[in-house]
Amino acid sequence: MKTDPLLRALADPTRLRIMRLLAHMELAVGELAQVLGQSQPRVSRHVRILCDAGLAERRKEGSWVFLRSAIGEDRAPPLGAAAARLLAVAERDDAAFAARCGEDRRHLAAIRASRQSHAEAYFARHAGEWDTLRSLHSPDGPVEAALALALGAGGEGRAALGALLDVGTGTGRMAELFAPHATHVTAFDKSPEMLRIARTRLQHLPADGVDLVQGDFTALPFADASFDTVLFHQVLHYAQEPEGVLAEAARVTRPGGVVAVVDFAAHDREELRERHAHARLGFSDEQMLALLSNAGFAAAPIVALPGTPLTVKIWAGRKQGGTAAPAPAIHSAIPQP
Repeated sequence: MKTDPLLRALADPTRLRIMRLLAHMELAVGELAQVLGQSQPRVSRHVRILCDAGLAERRKEGSWVFLRSAIGEDRAPPLGAAAARLLAVAERDDAAFAARCGEDRRHLAAIRASRQSHAEAYFARHAGEWDTLRSLHSPDGPVEAALALALGAGGEGRAALGALLDVGTGTGRMAELFAPHATHVTAFDKSPEMLRIARTRLQHLPADGVDLVQGDFTALPFADASFDTVLFHQVLHYAQEPEGVLAEAARVTRPGGVVAVVDFAAHDREELRERHAHARLGFSDEQMLALLSNAGFAAAPIVALPGTPLTVKIWAGRKQGGTAAPAPAIHSAIPQP
């Protein structure tokens, strides 16, 4: 009897199309409606059926509702495996359905491009005032002091952080702050405008001690195990799929190395999505600890810096599987500023 809701849910071609789309990425209900060319109420009805059958999961974030596939995620066989096989066979053996799915994926590419262009337009508009925008959310000074203490970068030694990768460097503030405590700094950003500003900020540092690299944090252009410390300072909330971003961070981190994520605690400030292109309205401790663990990092104690209205948190973890030399020391107890 348990199979009845699942089979009924998969009996409709539109719901099959939705599941094939969700296999590629998490989507908002409105985005699904756009891809499918159907009204949002109609798509919501299909979504409800899929969720009731345990095939999809809703995640509410502010005024948006995101959907993701639940197949293969904590579903006991044979239901999850059977559903996955049915979805694969439906596209493989039905030429008309395969063509429709191919068209859907082309629309999906447009959704990705639209999201990205929105974020890139924001960066282009605000590159010169990035530090000012950060200060509107929470004071930088206490956050930077707590981060330095967490990473053990309070002394005079240059080797405390080893080779440092600053992902989403923005104006280069973090790279500048931690350069005296690293053997080498790589300032990484997708926005050429940001990198131009960072280059100006960092031009006083030794040329052989800093690299500025342009690229996407979902596909870091670095060899495996290249860095001792990887830093995400107010960056991860721009990620559509933060699990993939942290997996890339783990790939380029040496065994025993450290990742540190500075970001907002979960909140409901919808204007940050609408005006500032945030893909995520912060993270809960449970979300972040799961992300770190799944990427292969053993988490350190969490640091919270309450603000008005947003709280900044520092989540850090050490890559498991060995030791690196030098390996940053994550402090277990940090006094509140």
